[in-house]
Amino acid sequence: MSTPFSLRAAARLFAIVLACIVSFSLAGCAVGHGATSASASELQTRLDAWLPADVLLLGEQHDAPEHQTLEQQIVETLAARGVLAAVSLEMADSGDSTAALTPAASEEQTRIALRWNNDAWPWASYGPAVMSAVRAGVPVLGANLPRAQMRSNMADEQLDQRLPALALAEQQKLIRQGHCDLLPESQITPMTRIQIAKDRRMADTVQAAVRPGLVVMLITGSVHADKQLGVPQHLPPDLLVKSIRLRSGTKGGEHESFDYVWLTPATPDKDYCAGLAKQLSPR
Repeated sequence: MSTPFSLRAAARLFAIVLACIVSFSLAGCAVGHGATSASASELQTRLDAWLPADVLLLGEQHDAPEHQTLEQQIVETLAARGVLAAVSLEMADSGDSTAALTPAASEEQTRIALRWNNDAWPWASYGPAVMSAVRAGVPVLGANLPRAQMRSNMADEQLDQRLPALALAEQQKLIRQGHCDLLPESQITPMTRIQIAKDRRMADTVQAAVRPGLVVMLITGSVHADKQLGVPQHLPPDLLVKSIRLRSGTKGGEHESFDYVWLTPATPDKDYCAGLAKQLSPR
């Protein structure tokens, strides 16, 4: 006799969620490219406002092509100023790095070094920012929690204590909303633990790359960059951290917390929930 949420269904749900592990925001499953860029003067003005910083967190919307274009420009500009210590990425796993490559490395060599998952993160979107760092001799560091470690973190009760109670409740709320209220309630806590574990791993990667007088840049989803919910919660207070929200359109989250917001054109509405509902439907 089967239960409403059987072990087989749980395994299928875990596989589906990990297939879109770019973020718990379903918008992360579709990334475009070919966006317009910022003017040199606007970019310089914004960077002058953000710096100095030990850590610069760029929280993007994964399906907003303008955001990946801006990230490439920011990497290129910071590298040209000689202030970029490293570029860290949610889009690659911790432990993977381009540090052993030369500035003349090919894109293929770079993808191999980072063990790039093109199905989750289209290289056409993120490759320009990565290669701008490589060409400048700046290491690119994978920062995300490896998939193989996610199951163990789902069961780690200690992760429930890593955020203040209100922040934990907000993360759980966002997990529900980000998965269109389709996740069984029994999965909310395990999926929230994965989110927290990812934030901790990204924070560890960033902190290890900090160098005096230079800035480490993290490219990640917006919730990971949120000061009250994400990576900043797991960084030491003596680091100078600036969190920037790249926001598509003017609508923001109810409880967002960022140092700066950079508005970009709104992206077309897409019904990601319909696709997830179809994947989760009984077979």
